[in-house]
Amino acid sequence: MEKISVFEGVAAPLKRSSVDTDQIIPAVYLKRITKTGFEDGLFAHWRAQEPDFVLNQKVFQNAEILVTGPDFGTGSSREHAVWALRDFGFKAVFSPKFADIFRGNSGKQGLIAGVISESDMEAIWAAIDANPGIQAKVDLPAQLVTIGELSVSFEIDEYTKWRLTEGLDDIGITLQNEAAIAAFEAKREAWRPKTLPAKGV
Repeated sequence: MEKISVFEGVAAPLKRSSVDTDQIIPAVYLKRITKTGFEDGLFAHWRAQEPDFVLNQKVFQNAEILVTGPDFGTGSSREHAVWALRDFGFKAVFSPKFADIFRGNSGKQGLIAGVISESDMEAIWAAIDANPGIQAKVDLPAQLVTIGELSVSFEIDEYTKWRLTEGLDDIGITLQNEAAIAAFEAKREAWRPKTLPAKGV
């Protein structure tokens, strides 16, 4: 997982609330067995049925920052929702309220899920409307989003912030103890169970 600190990217406004994970990526796209390549499923129904949907607009097709209404990521706990956003190119999503599971999945997959106030959401939307395609700057250490002259703070828990700034997913956190694990394995009794190598390796 890449480390995240400060970056800039086009900000896209998703002016909808109560967006559930089935709207983020419909269930038909969940049959794949990989963790990448889900960008075609992101908001698939809206992109197919609404020609003027925000991500169909050329100015927002390379957006890296999504600013959406409250209650984002509700519904099923599918990690694919985060994978689809990440694969499309998003590095951060800002909303007044996220579903807890979606927010947890985001932190583990390298996607910032920052909580902003509804008034700040409206102010960011207005800034984008005034200048579609404008870039926003996200400063994770300072927990700030800056767009034009507007700068707003966002909330993110300290543990997730640490994971993102260090670029650590669950495996990366485990591997921080690699030396201790190797030392234990070197002294482990032969009679104890062990994992067999994968077939064909």
